[in-house]
Amino acid sequence: MRLNFLNVVIILCIVLGSVILHELSHGIVAYWLGDHTAKDAGRLTFNPIKHIDPYMSILVPVVLYILGAPVFGGAKPVPVDYRKLKWHEWGMALVAAAGPFTNFLLALVFFLIGHFSGLIYGTGGELWQFVFTEIIYINLGFMIFNLIPIPPLDGSRVLYAISPDGFRAVLANIERYGIIIVYLLIFFFGEVFSHIMVNGMNGIINFFYFIVGQ
Repeated sequence: MRLNFLNVVIILCIVLGSVILHELSHGIVAYWLGDHTAKDAGRLTFNPIKHIDPYMSILVPVVLYILGAPVFGGAKPVPVDYRKLKWHEWGMALVAAAGPFTNFLLALVFFLIGHFSGLIYGTGGELWQFVFTEIIYINLGFMIFNLIPIPPLDGSRVLYAISPDGFRAVLANIERYGIIIVYLLIFFFGEVFSHIMVNGMNGIINFFYFIVGQ
């Protein structure tokens, strides 16, 4: 029981750190592109209180971990005014892509550290193996989940930039209901969704092994 509780605490720490960096990257790129909305809202900070959503940042990841499903989640969206951004829709696409890209980099960096140190293979003990493995898989889960092209997830912002005006109107119309649609898809097609997530993660892990020559 104590080990399980420790695992949950570790998962929560990884989730919170990952979502904070994810959201922070959105705000930083927006700031670089001329929009100070996130900065003015106090979101360019490592303070978890500014970013945590009790449901998506804590409850959902913990429940998914307990159920043995791929762990993903989110935080309170960073406010961005695309009208103030350079390149407008394309600037918004860059802001959106920054979050999943940050999760990808975190997974890659910890994979490389874990691989060359042997920590992901148990060299430092089961605890460190667990920590490194979960950092990698949780960040890949965040990346894949947020790339779903349904508003308000990040993938929809990229899709919006490359879509014709007619389809942009469709995306705008479902914005307020988008996250509900995502929840319903997960609820009714959870097994299929988990299968896609796992295959996506494993595919990226195989790419990481290819990078290190294995």
